[in-house]
Amino acid sequence: MPTSSSGGEPAQATADREIVISRVIDAPRELVFEAYTRVQHLSRWWGPDGFTTTTRSFEFRVGGVWDFVMHGPDGTDYQEWITWREIVAPQRIALLHGEFRDDPNAFESVLTFEPAGEQTRIVMRTVFPTAQLRDEAVEKYHAIEGGEQTLRNLAAYVMELTRERSTGRAPTTAAETTTEQQTGQQRRVR
Repeated sequence: MPTSSSGGEPAQATADREIVISRVIDAPRELVFEAYTRVQHLSRWWGPDGFTTTTRSFEFRVGGVWDFVMHGPDGTDYQEWITWREIVAPQRIALLHGEFRDDPNAFESVLTFEPAGEQTRIVMRTVFPTAQLRDEAVEKYHAIEGGEQTLRNLAAYVMELTRERSTGRAPTTAAETTTEQQTGQQRRVR
């Protein structure tokens, strides 16, 4: 039986429109899922190397939206809009990602968080509306390298968070953390 893409199409029908990136992270999946789904964490690791993120609004629920700006190292601002389509904590997230609400060029992503012993394998499968948009994302925006860097930043952040929590230096719940929206701060990449 063929596997399906996030849009329900057979996977082979989307192969020329897909990017699949994965990484094993040395942390339990509940923590990796938390780092991916709470704004106070996202603002500290999201994006490729050298980027910062400013969140305008964030509501993690099915139908909720993350409206944000990614600031490139060259000073370019990238308007971003994510709508959460499916959430199965801590296993799976499906989302629609574009530059604005109802963006006709928005792409679908499905993230899976698979336990691997004490580690987590995160798989990010992205399907673009057309092969041309996928190729443009790869060639012009370096989507594969950027995705790999983003997951590497997530892994480094989760490792830091694990260390901080084990020594009692970091908050362990969302209520103990001041969000980026409250502080207006941006993430700084090492």
